[in-house]
Amino acid sequence: MQKFVQSIFATAAVVIAVAAATLAWQSVGQSAAPETGTTYQSVALINGQLYFGRMAKAEGGYLALRDVYYVQTRQNPETHATANVLTRRGSEPHGPEVMLINRSQVLLVESVKADSQIGKLIAEQQGKLLR
Repeated sequence: MQKFVQSIFATAAVVIAVAAATLAWQSVGQSAAPETGTTYQSVALINGQLYFGRMAKAEGGYLALRDVYYVQTRQNPETHATANVLTRRGSEPHGPEVMLINRSQVLLVESVKADSQIGKLIAEQQGKLLR
């Protein structure tokens, strides 16, 4: 899983070099969500954060994500070994149901295929298969 996450970040770094091209989707109407043809999308922000979720329409210059997941690195206190874990947002003290992201902070939006590693992990957490 760690190599997979590293490859995601490496891919994001390459994409930063061509950020102008990846931001072209912002020319879509202000309330439209980009269509990727999959249930889940990955959203890379310009600060390096990466989220996975279901895109929805939002007002103004925002992109809305529902059913949001992110990769969190955890360390075993005894062995100091680290592991990357897919974590679902919503268990935080404020209990967020929707994440509104300023479109100017979005670097890249990509589809998450149901049979990808992330797609399978999301399905496993939900106890069902993605469409």
